[in-house]
Amino acid sequence: MDQSSSDVTTYRIHRVMAEAWSHTALKDSLQVVADGVVEVVGFGVAAVSVLHDTGELEVVALAGDDDARDELLGTFSPLAGLMEELTVAEHWGPRLRFVPHELLGENVSTIGWVPDYEPVDSPDAWHPMDLLIALITDDAGQIRGSMSVDLPDDGMRPGPERRRQLELYAEQAARAILTAVERARLGERVRLADTARKVVREAAAELSSGALLDAARQAVVDGFDIQGLWLRTFEEPAGEQGRVHSSDGLEVVIPPVMVAMGERIARACWEHQRGLVVSTRREDWLLGSEDHQQICDFLTSVDVTSTLIVPLGAGQECLGVLALTRDDTDPDWSDAEITAALEIGHDLGRALLTARLFERERRLVDELQALDAYKSRLIATVSHELKTPLSTVIGHVEILEMDPELTTRGRTSVGAIGRGAHRLHNLVNSLLMLAKVGDPHNVMEPVPVDLGRALKEVAELLAMQAESRGLRLDLVTQQEAVVAHGDPYELDQLVTNLASNAVKYSVDGGRVELGVEAHPGAGVLELWVTDEGLGISESDQEQLFSEFFRSTNPQALKQPGTGLGLTIVARIVERHHGRIEVTSALGVGTTFRVTLPLAP
Repeated sequence: MDQSSSDVTTYRIHRVMAEAWSHTALKDSLQVVADGVVEVVGFGVAAVSVLHDTGELEVVALAGDDDARDELLGTFSPLAGLMEELTVAEHWGPRLRFVPHELLGENVSTIGWVPDYEPVDSPDAWHPMDLLIALITDDAGQIRGSMSVDLPDDGMRPGPERRRQLELYAEQAARAILTAVERARLGERVRLADTARKVVREAAAELSSGALLDAARQAVVDGFDIQGLWLRTFEEPAGEQGRVHSSDGLEVVIPPVMVAMGERIARACWEHQRGLVVSTRREDWLLGSEDHQQICDFLTSVDVTSTLIVPLGAGQECLGVLALTRDDTDPDWSDAEITAALEIGHDLGRALLTARLFERERRLVDELQALDAYKSRLIATVSHELKTPLSTVIGHVEILEMDPELTTRGRTSVGAIGRGAHRLHNLVNSLLMLAKVGDPHNVMEPVPVDLGRALKEVAELLAMQAESRGLRLDLVTQQEAVVAHGDPYELDQLVTNLASNAVKYSVDGGRVELGVEAHPGAGVLELWVTDEGLGISESDQEQLFSEFFRSTNPQALKQPGTGLGLTIVARIVERHHGRIEVTSALGVGTTFRVTLPLAP
């Protein structure tokens, strides 16, 4: 071959490389290879075939003779037939295989077109039935396609130089095919990764297991391009466990025997952390022949060829099964699809556990709310029933106390009855207030409430009690009104409870400060009550707002109380969308600070 031919060959090879690595279709790249073989190497026909998953070679590019193109382009031939014919082939290089016509068998399946050609008179003449093919393989030695040539322009079987050129073009065809295969694999991985992300994203958005599985079904069908999907968890009710989500809307019911077998397969797959393909076209790694045939018979009965089964699970627990189905028009399951489906099974398993945990928590919350509502109703009912007879008792005690004929002993007993009745009356009032502020169905109708005025009124009510114990009662308010937006009675109860507690638990001769201040910039007001009394221990502060909690301090326990005052305060603050804080030290005193929204 002269220098010009070599330059042309080099140019065409670079062109092939550029085409293969560009976004041009694979057929266009392989057509460049076929054209180069015809024009540069010198053959009348050059054909390039690609191997499909079905095990057949498709002629996707052909250069040279028009009759050959019309007859061969787009046709399929079995790879097995070609490999049988190549058992007697001469190896002319790493890829080239030559079978002289005299060694070909009677059934030549790889040649669909025979040229009308008269061989030249030479021992090395090319015969029309000679077979010269270059096998295109990947790095692992797997056949991906082939390149065949016919009708050398000099009529002779190719010598070493032509063979080298053919090997070179076969190598470029291999690169083009393998590039396309790798691009397809990458596209498949990207597609499946998108499917997995979509499944996880849609599943994570659902906080109930039923909605989660419904969202996952459609995402998997769309992402895997499948005929149908069976997705069930082992806790599903019997009526829901055997239905297939079909891409065409048809309903397929899986018989109980298949449901049971699906569960066994899922648990075995989870143990081995593998997916299982059951197909009418091949055997699997797990099932015995009887089970395999039983599944295949069922697949055939519903016009399906294969199914990919993966487990749903998280941690050590297998939670369910996911089965994807395809028919004979679909490709076999790729390794990337099996891996992606297995990962989706893991992701769905984790999402399913989260959904179940949320459902259990929601049920628990519902039960607790129902119990709390029942408790509130019970407290309100009992308190109402107690209030009337207590009022009667207190009224009669007051009448008895005014009776001049009452003996000293009788007056003592009546006084004790009165004190007990008043304590019960206070407890009933506290319980009624607690039931009111703790009832979520009790809608508040807020109005403007001047808390500065409320503090003054409470201070006036407590002034005599404070004076009797030598307490100094300081009031810190602004000139202008500090207005909250809320229930007047509840806010008055809040101020009264905090102020009366401060006076009750102060030491004689101490100081109590009641204050309120507006912070318009923050849109809130701050109310505080400070005393120089007994103080509250850190352990007691943790339970301070719990119902019926009384301090563990013996000095504090000497004072009468229901243990509901601060609970009511906390509930009122919560109903008004505020915040309450307490700072205290034993023997030093206590400060309660309440932050509430200012009225608009």
